[in-house]
Order: sequence, then structure tokens, then C-alpha cells
Amino acid sequence: MNSHAAQQQPVDRPRRVLIVTAHPEPHSLTAALADFAVGRLRAAGHEVRLSDLYAMKWQAALGADDFPEHPADERLRVLDVQGGATRDGRLAAELAAEQEKLRWADAVVFQFPLWWFSVPAILKGWIDRVLTFGFAHGPDVPPPYSEGALGRKRALLAVSVGARESAFSDRGAHGPLADVLFPLQHGVLWFTGMAALEPFAVYGTVGLPEEGFEAAAEAYGRRLDGLFTEEPVPFRRLDGGDYGRDMRLREGLERPGGRGLELHTR
Repeated sequence: MNSHAAQQQPVDRPRRVLIVTAHPEPHSLTAALADFAVGRLRAAGHEVRLSDLYAMKWQAALGADDFPEHPADERLRVLDVQGGATRDGRLAAELAAEQEKLRWADAVVFQFPLWWFSVPAILKGWIDRVLTFGFAHGPDVPPPYSEGALGRKRALLAVSVGARESAFSDRGAHGPLADVLFPLQHGVLWFTGMAALEPFAVYGTVGLPEEGFEAAAEAYGRRLDGLFTEEPVPFRRLDGGDYGRDMRLREGLERPGGRGLELHTR
């Protein structure tokens, strides 16, 4: 892996990258690719921080413990309590630490296996708990689906998939990977203002041979090299005039024959 990392030439302007990874096995493909990403990005001169959620023993479930000063006998109205605790600096320490990493980062890489067509529960818990009301969304931050609360940051989903690539094609049994990941790409990343890049996927990962890893690392390296130059997915802006007050796409803006999720890309 070090030889791959060393191939990247230093960049003129180093950036800051947060890698959030989720896999219970330290010797998994996910962990190996995360290590590779750290090496590749640092070799290019970038600063890198890593949130390894299993190593951190991250608590997946949002709950009252996220708000230590919330009275135990009061109803937990999540958005209200999140917003107040975020505003007043009263979130649990681990949440505040992850939010600080997000503020610090110019780009975020999410490294995970595709489990049941989504992220592992521990990563979903990171999303639920860290992207609080008042920090990542809410009335006092820029509107969603624009350069919102986390605007001007880039984001890359790096996904390990057990199935073959053809199963996630346009006629594949699982549906196109872009559709499977739309709730994350559009509903989490772009909703909060992050510019989502096309996902990077390694397919057929069950029993992946050494040469398969080498090929995956080479392809991943090219994507990491373009982390700050690649064009993001051209999702439509909510504040750009494409949507009406009812948040529906205005008539006549779709591509010929366009339908479904692709309506929301320019």
C-alpha cells in the first residue's frame, strides 16, 4: 500500500480531509482501503484525520445521553433539544469533537461496506448524532440542497460491495448504485451542503484476491487524486429556481424521458 501512496505527487495547496470509516474487523478490506487513503492523501501533502467508529466504540443510537444537561423528567423533543444543545455548547463531548472535525475538514471521505443497501448501523448513528439540528440543518443555517450548513466541503462515498458490478447496473437486480446511494448522496450530503462526488465502489469483495486489491487501490488512488478537482454530482439547488414553493421540480425542467431520482440532477 505504501508504494501506491507514494505515487501521488505533492499538491500546490494542501487541504484537510476527514475519513470516517466503519467496519468491525481491523483487517477488513474497508480498513485496508482506509489505511491506503490516509497514506495516499498524506503523500500528496494533505492533512488527514481519521474517525474509525468501531475503534472509537461509537454509540450508534441517538438518545438522552447526547444531551447531558437535559432534565431526565422532561420529554425529549429531539429537534428542539438538539438545537438548544448545539447552540449553547451542551452536546456530549464525543459529538462536539466530531463536529469540530467537520468544521476543520475541506473534504470528508466515508469508507464503509454496503450492508442491506445502506451504511452499517454505527455509521448511520454517526449521521444521526453528529449532524444535529442547528449545526448541519435548521432555520438558522443556510437552506438545504444548496451551499448549506456544510457548504464548500466535498464528500466521497467509498463503498465495498459484495455483489458483482452488473447487479448494480441499469438493468441489474439491485438497481443502479447511484439510486441505491441517493439517500446518502442527496439526502445527507447535498442536503447539508456538501458537494457529493460520484461514489467509488469496489465490487465482488467477498474473497477478493491480492491482485483484486491492487487493482482496487490503483483505481481508488486516482479518485483520491481528484478529490479537490473532480466535478461533483450536479444536483439541483433548492434556492436556484428549479423548485416551486411546494418543493416540487417545476414542469419542463426535466431531461427528455427523464424521471425518478435523475430529475434532481441538472
